[in-house]
Amino acid sequence: MKIGYARVSTRDQKPDLQLDALKAAGCERVYQDVASGAKTARPALDELLGQLRAGDVVVIWKLDRMGRSLKHLVELVGRLMERKVGLLSLNDPIDTTSAQGRLVFNLFASLAEFERELIRERTNAGLTAARARGRVGGRPRGLSPQAEATALAADTLYRERKLSVAAIAQKLHVSKSTLYSYLRHRGVEIGPYQKPARAQPAASTGADEADPPRLATIRLTLRIENNSKFVRGKKRSREDIERYCLAEYDAKRLPSGDYELKVPYGSDDDLDQRMNELLGDIASQADDRHCFSESEACMEGTDRCW
Repeated sequence: MKIGYARVSTRDQKPDLQLDALKAAGCERVYQDVASGAKTARPALDELLGQLRAGDVVVIWKLDRMGRSLKHLVELVGRLMERKVGLLSLNDPIDTTSAQGRLVFNLFASLAEFERELIRERTNAGLTAARARGRVGGRPRGLSPQAEATALAADTLYRERKLSVAAIAQKLHVSKSTLYSYLRHRGVEIGPYQKPARAQPAASTGADEADPPRLATIRLTLRIENNSKFVRGKKRSREDIERYCLAEYDAKRLPSGDYELKVPYGSDDDLDQRMNELLGDIASQADDRHCFSESEACMEGTDRCW
């Protein structure tokens, strides 16, 4: 089946000449785009490529109507040939359904590869000449003065142990992963982070004496997944969560994959606040590794869950 493709650069241009030639060539369907030759977005071409089947032939007026560049054209035709789809240009000696047309196309492919090699050689020669004059590309090593100041503030706050890691990151307007990078840059040894103990109500005598601190056994179900198939971070994300979020609660991994936590608390409201902060820290840590988390925490012996 012959399928035509026509393109004009602006709406002021008329595709009539192309359409007449494509219909005369026997095209049963014709797709049209109005787009500059340099633009990547071509909805009609994308739709055409999605409809092709083995044995079809794509017919165009000229090669420049289809490809943005020689490299793009070579890649596009290569994909068509892999799908056993031919390409016929009415005003160029290109017909990949014939041996002669495939020969011409291979010559075009060789020229494109030659062009890429020349560009690579010129680039490498320029870099060599620049290095010989003492110029080195890339970002400068170390931190900028502003980042150094932020790293110093992070170092101070982290050593004071007055704020949680999430609170420090929020105060400095950086992510947790950036905060840890700054701390490593400052030579800070990063280990399980013990948050400051919450102030307990002042004890009094008699009937008004405050209840002693209690210890809750929490079962945490945690699922970590990558945000997309192009990202691989869930293993590191789980390791960071275990190290920075769960270690302070003596977390123990159960055979089922869940975690058992020992969470001290003074009141029910205090326990709610602690668990909500923990789940928030877990979600933030996963997000820093471009992952998402699904977590549920339940207190053993009760129906309380978060």
